[in-house]
Amino acid sequence: MDEIRLDLRGLKCPLPVLRTRKALRAAAPGALVVATCTDPMAAIDLPNLARETGDTLEDQVAAQGYVEFRIRKAKA
Repeated sequence: MDEIRLDLRGLKCPLPVLRTRKALRAAAPGALVVATCTDPMAAIDLPNLARETGDTLEDQVAAQGYVEFRIRKAKA
């Protein structure tokens, strides 16, 4: 499966969610989008994005100063 990595550290709302949405639109069905964010609002925005688009938030891991989101693009 394809994996798309997005380094969104340092970007503020709404840029992380907008760039993740763009990557999900371009991704093939079943692809994994991994977004790394430092904006605290991303912890709310990206799970909501996955819910709205029908994609699956597989994991959300907080680390030192950032959060990594693993979103699986819905199959067609």
